[in-house]
Amino acid sequence: MARRATGTSKAAIKGARRPELRLPPLEPWTDGELAPDGDYDGLEFREADLARQDGAGARFLDCALTGCAVDETALGRARFLDSVLTGLRGVGTHLAESTLRDVELIDPRLGGTQLHGAVLERVVIRGGKIDYLNLREARLKDVVFDSCVLVEPDFAGAHLERVEFLDCALKEADFSGATLKDVDLRGAAPLEIVRGLDRLSGAVISTGQLLDLAPVLAHEWGIRVDPNSPSGA
Repeated sequence: MARRATGTSKAAIKGARRPELRLPPLEPWTDGELAPDGDYDGLEFREADLARQDGAGARFLDCALTGCAVDETALGRARFLDSVLTGLRGVGTHLAESTLRDVELIDPRLGGTQLHGAVLERVVIRGGKIDYLNLREARLKDVVFDSCVLVEPDFAGAHLERVEFLDCALKEADFSGATLKDVDLRGAAPLEIVRGLDRLSGAVISTGQLLDLAPVLAHEWGIRVDPNSPSGA
């Protein structure tokens, strides 16, 4: 189940649908080690050290992962469905070609997370900080980045549809080769885009953001700006 975010805008952009999660009573996970292609249903992973474990291809349904260490954890092609991930921390977590559907990711502290080729649908990422997030060639639909810090996120070649950035920092982002549809960047402060400004068709930004991006736009378009020239001529 998902609901459409409320609040329409004069820019006539479609808002992202958000997950409505109601987890059932959960059983504690006590196995100690993830298993490739494992099946995890209705489990709570609390303060678990999952670093460098292999859960590639695993399925997590109606699960809660809270305060878990995921340094270099192998979760390629894993599926996270109707789950809440809170306080995950780690560097080099491998989630390439994974699926996150109806998921909340809350207060992560992650670096170098590999999500290239992944599918994110009805996902909210709220709070925390993610450095060097790799979303190359990923597909994001109904995704909300809320009150988080993204440092050098890589959206190159990704497809973004109904994606919102709310009260979050977007630093040195790469949108080269990306396709955007109904992407709301107005809540990103700062909004720093180092590559792919020519791919922002389908996004909406504020007037202030446009002025902030003007030097980069001028550079990409080969326009020379003379700061010493008289204004108003």
